[in-house]
Amino acid sequence: MIFVTGGAGFIGSNFILDYLARSDEHVLNIDKLTYAGNPYNLSSLDGDARYHFVQADIADRATIDALFEQHQPRAILHFAAESHVDRSIHSPGEFIQTNVNGTFTLLEATRVYWSGLPAGAKEEFRFLHVSTDEVYGTLGPGDAPFSETTPYAPNSPYSASKAASDHLVRAYHHTYGLPTLTTNCSNNYGPYHFPEKLIPLVILNALDGKLLPIYGDGQQVRDWLFVSDHCTAIREVLARGIPGETYNVGGWNEKTNLDVVQTLCDILDELQPKAAGSYRDQITFVQDRPGHDRRYAIDARKLERELSWKPGETFETGIAKTVRWYLDNPQWVANVRSGGYLKWLELQYGGKEKS
Repeated sequence: MIFVTGGAGFIGSNFILDYLARSDEHVLNIDKLTYAGNPYNLSSLDGDARYHFVQADIADRATIDALFEQHQPRAILHFAAESHVDRSIHSPGEFIQTNVNGTFTLLEATRVYWSGLPAGAKEEFRFLHVSTDEVYGTLGPGDAPFSETTPYAPNSPYSASKAASDHLVRAYHHTYGLPTLTTNCSNNYGPYHFPEKLIPLVILNALDGKLLPIYGDGQQVRDWLFVSDHCTAIREVLARGIPGETYNVGGWNEKTNLDVVQTLCDILDELQPKAAGSYRDQITFVQDRPGHDRRYAIDARKLERELSWKPGETFETGIAKTVRWYLDNPQWVANVRSGGYLKWLELQYGGKEKS
């Protein structure tokens, strides 16, 4: 069995679905089910004896200890995190609690469990920590992409909390010998993405005839990674990564936010055209968020060189699949659009239109 923390979230649920499509190994999903944790993502696994779910907080040491004792996992895949920059600006304490304190508690429980394993199982055990490129800070237009040796320079409460968790994972390897692996990924997109993030927000707002909010001038650059490619990379790192190492996972797809929004509008114009005009007519620019990083870019050559991984999707193929998925899954959209989500949108974007 493997443990997956945060497996009801966007990347975690995609990983579980992908993993069980390729393996008969059992998976225990440990998720607190905060606003972005959605068990409906995994409804296709209902009745599957390989899939197990426990609603629990990774900061609850007694529960985590009991799960280790009961299930004896061979690996931990740690996805659980608060992960939205805007939310971290409004409520930083929640990010410290989950991303820092929660990771520490999970590491401590894992260290005690791993220390008691027989020699063979101890050697094979892995703790894989899933992190973000945002820990590296921001890049200028001509700067080289982030590599695994780029100094950390986080600029938001979210990225600072993830940087802290990365440092804890590193420390537990170097201090205690815990066989850890860390991945730092670029911006993911694809099915089951919670609609506060740029791509699903734009798709759903466009279809609803609402404004499509873009921060500042829209020239912030991100490297976009299709979530199924990320899942493939994580499987490779889990299977063949060297304990103590970090692997950057990127899509080699740098796009400005404005480019992304315009591309989404053009795809929707083709697949589900409006009665009149283009979805581009709904684009509006809103006040930029504090400390907004200008550019992220990932150098994923280490992963290609050492583990022979490369992304299988271009941005053009991945974004087309993403739009089609949202058009084909209106029930999933309806299930996640709760009153709390709508309240959040009003808090974040209400009254900020610049034009």
